[in-house]
Amino acid sequence: MTFFTVVVRGLLRRPVRTGLTLVGISIGIAAVVALVGMASGYEKGIGKQLDVIGIDVVVSNMSGGILPKVYEASLQERIAKLPHVADTTAILMQMLSIEDAPMMMVSGRQWGGFAWEKLKLIEGRMPRDGTEKAVVLGRLAAEVLKKKIGDKVQIEADELPVVGIVDGQALVENGAIILSLPVLQEVTGNEGKVNFIDIRLTPKSTKEEVTRLCEQVKEIFPAGRAMVASEVVGTSQGFRIARAMSWSTSILAIVVGVLGVMNTMMMTVFERTQEICVLLAIGWKRSRIVRMVLWESALLGFLGGLCGVAIGVVGVKLLTTLPSIRGMLEPDLNPRLLGTAVGIAVVVGLVSGLYPAWRSSRLTPSHALHG
Repeated sequence: MTFFTVVVRGLLRRPVRTGLTLVGISIGIAAVVALVGMASGYEKGIGKQLDVIGIDVVVSNMSGGILPKVYEASLQERIAKLPHVADTTAILMQMLSIEDAPMMMVSGRQWGGFAWEKLKLIEGRMPRDGTEKAVVLGRLAAEVLKKKIGDKVQIEADELPVVGIVDGQALVENGAIILSLPVLQEVTGNEGKVNFIDIRLTPKSTKEEVTRLCEQVKEIFPAGRAMVASEVVGTSQGFRIARAMSWSTSILAIVVGVLGVMNTMMMTVFERTQEICVLLAIGWKRSRIVRMVLWESALLGFLGGLCGVAIGVVGVKLLTTLPSIRGMLEPDLNPRLLGTAVGIAVVVGLVSGLYPAWRSSRLTPSHALHG
């Protein structure tokens, strides 16, 4: 009988208890995969949107959370005159409940600005001008809302006709309702307000020049800040809170898994006291007994990690098909996250097995006589 056979037999001794412990670990790991994957996916989606549109610097007041507070659109004129600014466009972005969809991105864009450039028309047409009360839908938004050309979409108290369906080349764009800035300002009661001014820099602008530009924006807009597009997601308070919440919730689930594995391994040691004592009597070293218990708990963690990853991936895929979520985000289920989740499960197993392993090492062959 090999060492690994002894380890596996220890887990199979009580299959129901082992199975329930695996369920506990799997739930914790599934929470890691689902929550962290979805938070990371949303961040990457926003980053891809900025890249597709071709934004170099974003001016906002991000103290408002994931979406920033609104401010005066007139600030755009002053920013456009700063050195190394090639072009600017103003945007009002809102997360609104639209008909049966509890939350959708609604993007009001300055008419003629570069934020319209990358939208590829699939069907219909674009608004005729910046005053036409009409919307175009990203292709995913059209599917979620079940709208076609000629239908109307209710935004707040207004019903606006759908005149076009577009491919925005990024998930956030494809899941959005897009219209001209003045129309959204009027519909939402934010006349003269925006929450983003996007900047394109002059070619070959140096890092020092961009840093100076951001400082100049701060001087004329003390309540906000200018950020290089690649840093927007990483420095946003809202995204930091989302990441912290996803990991903290996952950790709570993992703690439950730790307690479950520890309980299982303690019961295993108590039930196998005579077996362990016999192994000591025939020459097994105490260090080998410790390794046996740790291997069992690590294997339990590894199997729970694999099951948890599978549950998390399937669960997230199912969640993204729901109308309330579809088009909002695409989970980032990359190999690194999945490997980290399995690694966490193995560490959970090892940590949970430390005390039971220590207890088993304290046994002596004479304990078998009391069993």
